[in-house]
Amino acid sequence: MGYTKIDVMNETGYVVLDMYDQAKDPKEWLDIEYVDWKSSGVTRFAPLASAFGEMECNGFWNHTPPRTDKDGVWVQANTDVAPILKKRAEEPGANIGRCRVIELQPNEYGDALYNMHQDDNNRLNPDGTGWIVRGFFNLSDNPDSMMILREDRFDPSTEVRIPLPAGAQLIVDTQRFWHAVWHQGTEPRYCLITSWESGPELDAYIAKHHGKTRIENYPVTPELAEKAEAHFRRRVDERAAALAAKGIVDESVKDPEA
Repeated sequence: MGYTKIDVMNETGYVVLDMYDQAKDPKEWLDIEYVDWKSSGVTRFAPLASAFGEMECNGFWNHTPPRTDKDGVWVQANTDVAPILKKRAEEPGANIGRCRVIELQPNEYGDALYNMHQDDNNRLNPDGTGWIVRGFFNLSDNPDSMMILREDRFDPSTEVRIPLPAGAQLIVDTQRFWHAVWHQGTEPRYCLITSWESGPELDAYIAKHHGKTRIENYPVTPELAEKAEAHFRRRVDERAAALAAKGIVDESVKDPEA
């Protein structure tokens, strides 16, 4: 039967929506509670919706009973403090799974490439239902930071680099893409991340906000790209050698949030 997917996302796997006027909103993300949760880079997360409304970020499949990343329960201690962020996550009208604000410390291009991973959004997702994708709403102003997407982890020609000023709004099939954020700057980056089920509601939301399926890449020099790629490959090789010394075969990169 297969999954219901958004037609407009089939070609490139992502859409960039109209910019949001982030300056008009209070900085709710500075007042909510964060928990230590490892993702790509040095991170913390503030859960707005979790499996059972608790202050935690674990995948829904790691709970009892295990289930897919849908039907999240609002974490009242945080949504009471951040009603605007909750409203933005609810705006599409699509089923919501996990909903969190990520705090990411600054990093380097090569380390971001090493941190690329594919999410496991659709684990336990029943066939015939909507494919789960993720929304990324940048809250802090990071115009020189970018979401990095690659269809092929080791092929830089497939790389997409989407800049992340305040108000940038992306929806990405993060199970399709290897992805991570290269965050330049001196202060943490904050972003609202929401798991949504694909379907007519999300399709209409994308149309309403004029979703674009292609965007001009944030520019980097060939020298910087070559240096970052070499750093990335070196770290991959070092990890494989370290695991091999322990008799472990490095099969693949696991979803750091699984």
